Parts: sequence; C-alpha cells; structure tokens
Amino acid sequence: MTWDSFIYFAVGAVLLWGSGAALAYRSKHKLWPAWLTAAGLILFSLFIAGLWISLERPPLRTMGETRLWYSFFLPVAGLLTYLRWNYKWILSFTTVLSTVFIIVNIVKPDIHNKVLMPALQSPWFAPHVIIYMFSYAILGAATLVAIYYLAREKKITHKARLMEMTDSMVYAGIACITLGMLMGAIWAKVAWGHYWSWDPKETWAAATWLGYLLYIHYRLKKNASDKTSMILLVLAFILLQICWYGVNYLPSAQQSIHTYSS
Repeated sequence: MTWDSFIYFAVGAVLLWGSGAALAYRSKHKLWPAWLTAAGLILFSLFIAGLWISLERPPLRTMGETRLWYSFFLPVAGLLTYLRWNYKWILSFTTVLSTVFIIVNIVKPDIHNKVLMPALQSPWFAPHVIIYMFSYAILGAATLVAIYYLAREKKITHKARLMEMTDSMVYAGIACITLGMLMGAIWAKVAWGHYWSWDPKETWAAATWLGYLLYIHYRLKKNASDKTSMILLVLAFILLQICWYGVNYLPSAQQSIHTYSS
C-alpha cells in the first residue's frame, strides 16, 4: 500500500461520512448514520493498516502521517459525540474538518522515510502518539462546539446541555493528553534516560495541558460564565495547535525528536 492509493480510500471514506452526516438530519434514528460513518472509518483504517504494513512501521513520522491519524480520529470523535448526545451537526463539522486534512495530504503529500531512528522504534512511541491524536480529535470537536456557541449564543435554547457535552469532551480529551504525556515520559526514559527535558514540544504540551486545566477549574466555579468558558476553550485549542504545528517552525525545535517532518 502506498500514498498513490490514498485518494481512492479517502474519497470513499468521505462519501460515506458525508452520507452519514446528511442522513443524520433526515432520520430520527441513529442506526444508519452511525453505520455509514463507521463504514467510512473502516475503509479509512484499511488504508492506514496497509500503509503501516508497507512502511514496516507505524505511520507516525511525518506531518502527512500525523494528519492521516487526525483525519481518522476526528470522525471517531464525531461519531461518539453523536451517539452519546445526539447532536446531528457534529457529524457534518467533523467530516468537513477531516476532509480538509485529507485534501492537504492529497494535494501536498509529505515525503515518507521508511527508516526510523532507534529512539522512535520504542514500543511506547506508537501508543504515545496515537492517544495524542485521539485527544486532539476530541478536543478539536469540543472547540467546534465552542465556536458554534460563540457564533449562535443568542439563538441557542439548550445551553445547559451544550455545556454539559463540551465539559464531557474536554474531560475525555485532557485524560487522553495526560495518559499520552505519561507514555511519552516512559518512552523518553527508555530512549534517553530522562523523563522530561523541556524540549520545545514538551514545553508547549505542558502549556496546552495547563490551558485545559484552566478551563476545567473555571467551569467548577460558581456562576462561571458560559461565554468566558468557551473563549478559554478556544484559547486552549490555539495552544494545542502551537504544540502540534507551530513548534515545527521554532528554530530551537529543528533538532527535536518530536518534530514530525520529513
């Protein structure tokens, strides 16, 4: 399996996700929208599995490969949110956002290197990055909810339910980030002999973690403003983007093992 085949799997997956999202608006039942979305995820996962076998390593080394995981986990987060809270629009939002990452990979694929340096061959590396990708997807979905709230605040009639859903997604996302950081610490200990070195990626990961903790602590306050909460959530997601993308453009991070670029 090579990147030349990606477009066929990607187009099929997007069509299935789009069909599920469209059907969610027309159907009173969750079964068919969920099955169509799941079918798209299965199709997309077949490409990931094939690429994994072809590369003889987890596809996690380049920005193109990490975008691949993000494109996969966004619909996963959308599907779980839809099944749990029945927000029909979340399937559309996550499908659109995932499609953007897919288009970037099709139009400008990164060069993939089959050979990994020894440190990246650690068994802790793959679960560390995968769980981070899942947390990014969940928190990305939560941020979409926040933007929706800020854009339509005066027209929303179910604010309490919306905030409850957002809180639940942030709790799940920060739990995954925390678990990912712990796995990363074990990986660093095995690979380099220390748990934390304040590498630029690690520094921004800590800032992101604190940003979401700030949201959680603010939400626990009595009479916390919903609007302020959503603004804090968007700001925390900006920190996450710096941790994921922005760090690649920092001169101090060019030699970082955490910079997933070709």
